Amino acid sequence: MRLPDFARSTTFRWTLGVAGAFVLCITLLFGFVYWQTAIYMTSRVDGLITQELRIFADDSPERRLTAIEDRLRQDPRRIRIAGIFAADGSRVTGNVESIPAGLVPDVPTNAVVIRIDNRGRESLNVRMAIHPLPNGEVIVFGRNIDELGQIADIVGRALALGLFPAFALAVVIGMILSRRAHQRLLEVNRRIQRIVAGDLRQRLPTFGRDDPFDQLAVSVNGMLQEMEALIHEIAGVGDDIAHDLRTPLTRVRVRLERGRDHAATLEDLRSVVDQAIAGLDQSLAIITALLRIAEIEHARRLDGFNQIRLAPLVREVGDLYDPIAEDKHVTLCVDAAEEATVHGDRDLLFEAVANLVDNAVKFTPEGGRVNLALLHQDGKTVIRVQDTGIGIEDAERQSVTKRFYRSDKSRRSDGLGLGLSLVAAIVKLHGFRFTIASGPGCTAEIAFPQAQ
Repeated sequence: MRLPDFARSTTFRWTLGVAGAFVLCITLLFGFVYWQTAIYMTSRVDGLITQELRIFADDSPERRLTAIEDRLRQDPRRIRIAGIFAADGSRVTGNVESIPAGLVPDVPTNAVVIRIDNRGRESLNVRMAIHPLPNGEVIVFGRNIDELGQIADIVGRALALGLFPAFALAVVIGMILSRRAHQRLLEVNRRIQRIVAGDLRQRLPTFGRDDPFDQLAVSVNGMLQEMEALIHEIAGVGDDIAHDLRTPLTRVRVRLERGRDHAATLEDLRSVVDQAIAGLDQSLAIITALLRIAEIEHARRLDGFNQIRLAPLVREVGDLYDPIAEDKHVTLCVDAAEEATVHGDRDLLFEAVANLVDNAVKFTPEGGRVNLALLHQDGKTVIRVQDTGIGIEDAERQSVTKRFYRSDKSRRSDGLGLGLSLVAAIVKLHGFRFTIASGPGCTAEIAFPQAQ
């Protein structure tokens, strides 16, 4: 017979295991309590028996008989056993029919005796001791120990009345929890199957309880959202690659066809070939830039990380672009007086800062100004590139770091639309922060929260 799905779940099995362990522990606890109680009561009974034997043995024979009879009359619960036996074993007085065999003098021992009184004969389990007298008689004293059996019955009933309902309740709770968990897992599996089938908009269900299931679902949903965005981005990048490569490749093909049909001299043919090579170089530059971004985004450069001094790096970028800015009649000001050290790849950070300066110089008109500065701001070290160029509108701030994106203002300029994508990938690899501010001109910043 196949068990229900919830009964075969780990939650239900753990519930049964915990409930079984609970029952075992409580049973051992009750057994220990009974054992200690029995030891205590037996020790107390033994002390009373020994004390009574000593007291009665010291009395005179006449007082001894009277005292035993008085003791038995003052026993409404009928738990006392006492008697005196002659040297030949015949009973002189008391409520014990005969002395059991195997008793050791003055040592309390468990025994079975026949009690005789006005109610007749009765077999009892007793704790008994004997004491021989100088005249040959034997004193017998004991107590009924059926109370220990009654205690055992009480403990057993307490276990039955307490443990079985508790175990049943634990099993019911386990069934409920297992069924809830099973239902949630079924729903999760249904959503996953839809995601596998291609519906990337699906998310795992949450119930707002902040339990481990909800926390896991929130984490997985965040991952799914990131995956959906990446897949859409990949699809968009594929379209952009096809579009951006088609244009130069089409130009190469058209120029080669025209050269084949119209080139009259070797110089004309060389000119056509040179133009085709330039178009192919542009296509190769696009592919190289994309491969470099992919390499950076997949963190393949982490092995080259070490401590980098930012001030020399900023000054080196300024020295590289100073002649370029001068040729374009743009003023490039470099301020790297602050000292700071970060952990990263120097070549990649140099490339990121160089891309920012290159964009600033490219989009700043003649007579404009570009500021490259290393400074401390709000407890963080910042490399800031600020220009007086055409700027970036607010609506485009989130788009300019996407691959192949080029604003309407920059479409007349040379470029692939991958520079800021490369900067964003480098900054993300290092765990730094990259921001672009809109307004008059453009301000781009790389913040280093852990700079020293």
